[in-house]
Amino acid sequence: MENIFDTIDEENTTFKPLADKMRPTSLSEFFGQEEIVGKNSPIRKMIESDNITSMIFWGPPGVGKTTLAKIIAKQTNSHFYELSAVTAGVKEIKELIEIAKFNKANGKRTIVFVDEIHRFNKSQQDAFLPYVENGDIVLIGATTENPSFEVNSALLSRTKVYVLKSLSKEDIISILKRALEQSKEYKNVSINAECLEIIADVSSGDARTALNTLENVINITKEENSKRVINKEQLEHSLQSKVFLYDKKGEEHYNLISALHKSMRNSDPDAALYYLARMLEAGEDPLYIARRLIRFSSEDIGLANPNALVQATSAYNACHYNGMPECNVNLAQVVVYLSLSPKSNSLYTAYMAAAKDAKKTMQEKVPLHLRNAVTKLDSELGNGKGYLYAHNFEDKITNMQCLPDSIKDHKYYHPTNSGHEKQFQEILNRIEEIKKK
Repeated sequence: MENIFDTIDEENTTFKPLADKMRPTSLSEFFGQEEIVGKNSPIRKMIESDNITSMIFWGPPGVGKTTLAKIIAKQTNSHFYELSAVTAGVKEIKELIEIAKFNKANGKRTIVFVDEIHRFNKSQQDAFLPYVENGDIVLIGATTENPSFEVNSALLSRTKVYVLKSLSKEDIISILKRALEQSKEYKNVSINAECLEIIADVSSGDARTALNTLENVINITKEENSKRVINKEQLEHSLQSKVFLYDKKGEEHYNLISALHKSMRNSDPDAALYYLARMLEAGEDPLYIARRLIRFSSEDIGLANPNALVQATSAYNACHYNGMPECNVNLAQVVVYLSLSPKSNSLYTAYMAAAKDAKKTMQEKVPLHLRNAVTKLDSELGNGKGYLYAHNFEDKITNMQCLPDSIKDHKYYHPTNSGHEKQFQEILNRIEEIKKK
């Protein structure tokens, strides 16, 4: 049967980018993801037993999702076909299913790899369901988005999700060294350890980005005396920016994020912007900064300005959609906004106090009147007896005790006089007065 999905001349590497040339073809060449492909890991066991099930790889770009799918196909008794969710539709899926049925009739498994599976709409995803279920195909999807939200539940229930993490700096350096050692055309290249570390830093755990950066700097470096010697200056020229030595996992990484946090806490937007710029210009992952801003919005502002959390989460989404450098101004906006917002740590202290009590009283039973009476036996045991339905009362408030007896009088949330928390204190005072009636 004609295979319309076959790629053309797989062995011709003349025009392939370095990242594609260096794509591992076996698990022994694969870097990172030890939890899922290391010794005694689930995927390795499936490969060794030639018993592959449908799965979804979830992780950031350049961590090996496509590579791993191809390795699985190569090391098992399988045909491999790749679909792009950007260009393929239901028609292409149905054509591929016919090929898979032909392969199955001839004793061969068909692995269908769908890159960016989250881009398929519901009808496209549904088109796979019966064929995954009856074993016509083994579906391997790759996505950078949370599959719980982006893959429909019916398809998700028929697959196993494996989370792939960003590659470590050490993994990236090993990949770069392997590329230099194995690429015949780069035998004359000399690059020092500092440059390899810089490339690993700016790649943010993305092997494809790292290899593309290496290839670019090699291509712009002139050959002298049959050698191409790459130094920091050439690397800066290739990156088109000044390279800052910044270890994302080292001391300075934590010093700078601490300085940003404390500058915002001190309502100093200028210092906060400076430390934000220090990190971004040095290659810090903007999503890491955005996550810290989300934490800050509740820890140091909270209900003094409830909109702070909205601003921070919006900035995270903006960073996700825009990426660098476009998202730098999105982060700048929220950093200034958080710096100028009224401050309160009352939510933080409230939770910590509640957590302390929770740890001490883990054996406490929920009061009977707060339990659900789902069955007749529940009712006989007293579950739900004495419960007061707030909506049946004029002020929608009752004096019903909700905490266990041992901590019934404990208070955790103490609003400050900062920003909107003044209003929340007034609301709490009003609630207390109603409860006394």
